[in-house]
Amino acid sequence: MGSADNKPDLLDTSMSLGDHLEELRLRVILTLVGFVTAFVLALSFGKAIILFIEGPYISVMGQDARLQSLAPADGFTTYMEIAMIAAVVVSSPWIFYQLWMFVGAGLYPHEKRYVYIAIPFSAGLFIVGALFFMFGIAPVTLRFLVMFNKEILGVASNFTFKDYVSFINIMMLVFGITFQMPIAIFFLNKTGLISVEAFRKSRRFVMLGAVVLASVATPGSDMFSLFALAIPMYLLFELGILLSYLSNRRLKKNFAESNLIKSD
Repeated sequence: MGSADNKPDLLDTSMSLGDHLEELRLRVILTLVGFVTAFVLALSFGKAIILFIEGPYISVMGQDARLQSLAPADGFTTYMEIAMIAAVVVSSPWIFYQLWMFVGAGLYPHEKRYVYIAIPFSAGLFIVGALFFMFGIAPVTLRFLVMFNKEILGVASNFTFKDYVSFINIMMLVFGITFQMPIAIFFLNKTGLISVEAFRKSRRFVMLGAVVLASVATPGSDMFSLFALAIPMYLLFELGILLSYLSNRRLKKNFAESNLIKSD
């Protein structure tokens, strides 16, 4: 009887390939609507966003420093790029909501509750990662690069508007995505795909992988930028393991207490 009663729930949570494709189409459309709305908003506040992005450059080079534009269209294309990245950051809560809702559509009821936990944390960690780079890593990295050019190479640092903005935008996205690791680990563990013990056994490989991924994500950057990404990446991996362990221990404790109450 128990197994028969469970069958309707399993059937209700199963989705055909057509259902998955329809769900994907819906989520992509909703994501694009949110992104386009944020993009239009970012275009309206482009000047303020540029001043924000120039913050690390000004703090290193001085208040009178100005970025250069070497090609006629550089200013316009870079302005569009800034608006697009700003739109991604601003609409990230909506984007992650749609992403996790698509993932949750194919899960069972007891697994879907973890999706609702992941949504706000995903958006928050993405924004924290992007801001961590802007305020913590970018000024130190730029200061190191400027001093290296001056003291070691004897070269003046005159960054172009396009190259500087591309560097900042790419690194903000990289750090934002990297900060998703604890949520990914927690979700994989709670859905039963990977155990905490398996994550623990993979530490040495994750440490090596963090350095390799950081070197790929920061091509041509200095060693500080590489390890400034690799070290937080590994620490976030450990944070994901810790959160999964604490959650599992709490569930075991609650299960033991409920069994004790039933036996009484």
